[in-house]
Amino acid sequence: MPSFDIVSEIDKQEIDNAINLAVKELATRFDFKGSKASIEWNAKDSKIELKAEDSMRLKSLNEIVVGKLARRNIDLRNVERKDPAVSPLGHATQDFVIKQGLDGDKAKEIVKAIKEQALKVQSTLQERQIRVTGKKRDELQEVIGFLRGRDFEVSLAFKNFRD
Repeated sequence: MPSFDIVSEIDKQEIDNAINLAVKELATRFDFKGSKASIEWNAKDSKIELKAEDSMRLKSLNEIVVGKLARRNIDLRNVERKDPAVSPLGHATQDFVIKQGLDGDKAKEIVKAIKEQALKVQSTLQERQIRVTGKKRDELQEVIGFLRGRDFEVSLAFKNFRD
């Protein structure tokens, strides 16, 4: 039976490339000369950490990182921006958490939306992805078109399309 998988993944190498570009820009920007601002990528925890002396520089760092991520075609719906933490001394930090895979609530919402379409397909949740199977390839393509037309607040990718 034809099938495909619905996943929500971001290529960690693209994130690493975007962070490297942001660090290079940080080193050459005139308004950051002599400052202790930094951008750190923790691939193990899928977290980007921004540090600056004050909230204005943190805001500039935020704009640099978001711009570089967007330029590398990383879907910003999978980047969760935590609230900035400003200490009494003025030091500011902010974390960006990269969401990988579909969490339980989003996956259930997607499965429910597929079932509401009354197409002759079955969708099952497998770990952090959804497998959709059907008798005809055309039905699966209808599901893909339907999912691309709706916004589930996460990026969706379709993999392992098999006949």
